[in-house]
Order: sequence, then structure tokens, then C-alpha cells
Amino acid sequence: MARFDLPEVDAFTRPYWDAAGEGRLLLRRCRAEGCGAAHHYPREFCPYCWSEDVVWEPATGRATLYTWSVVHRNDLPPFGDRVPYVAAVVDLAEGPRMMTEITDCPEAGLRIGMPLVVHFRREGSEGSEGSEGSEGSEGSEGSGGSEGSGGSEGSQGSVGGVGGEEGGGIAVPVFRPA
Repeated sequence: MARFDLPEVDAFTRPYWDAAGEGRLLLRRCRAEGCGAAHHYPREFCPYCWSEDVVWEPATGRATLYTWSVVHRNDLPPFGDRVPYVAAVVDLAEGPRMMTEITDCPEAGLRIGMPLVVHFRREGSEGSEGSEGSEGSEGSEGSGGSEGSGGSEGSQGSVGGVGGEEGGGIAVPVFRPA
């Protein structure tokens, strides 16, 4: 059965999903003179100045909670099996806002501005829907997420392939309390 909740990986988004499969979160950054803005979701142009001079860069994986909603009912597969879950918008340390899910935190523990760290959930491979990948954060703040572990949190491990390749499915970035 087709999974309509999973992204279609194409040539443009493949670097993003490949990095997620390795436990790294990527952003796009504009290199146009006078701009330099980071943005998310990935686009082939800068949404601020419309320049096409944008590149992938690693994110720290750190964020703060901007807003959330606890979903108690969702009739669309596979979400009905996940309720309740916390749909959220987070402010990434690099500036962009990102829609995501908050895990490993009871509803009563959620607070606007609370520090969060990314981790990745594997989706779409046989027997692994909703399974967690390796635990930990991207890296220490300011490391760009690619320089190893961030203190006591540890580092992200591999969580599988992209788009069903190698049986790994898609690694989806979700957040939990830091």
C-alpha cells in the first residue's frame, strides 16, 4: 500500500534525505551578497531575496519550541495509530522555523521556548514504521552538526537508507527535550 505521508525523494531533495538517514539535519543557505539567510523547507531559491545561489549546510540540530498542538484524533493512515502525538513548530538555532513532531515529552512538560534537540525516526520500511533510530543530538552547538558528539547527548547514528533503498525507508527529523 502506498504511503501518502512520506515524501517523494527527488534529485534536489536527495542530499537532505541522505543526510537525515545518517542522522544529520541540513538547511539551505543563501549565498547572495547582502542576504545570507538560512531557510527550511528546502527550496532551490532563497525565499527572501529570490536568489538561486543557495547551498546545503549542516544544522546544529538544536531548536526551541515555538508552538504545538496535541493531536488526539486523526483518521488518515498511518496517523490514527500514533495518537496522541504532538505536532509542533520549532525555531531552529540557525533561524528558520520548522514543522515537526515532539517526542519523549509528556504534554504537561511542554513549554514555549523549551530547548529541543533533533533525532530521527525511520518510516516506510517493512517492520520499522515509527521505529526510532540511534539516540542523541547532532553535535555541540555551533559545530555544524558534523563534528561528532555534543557532550553527554552523544551523536546520531545511521538510521537507514532513503526512499526504501536498502530496506531503510525515510529518516524523519523529529525533536525531543534537550
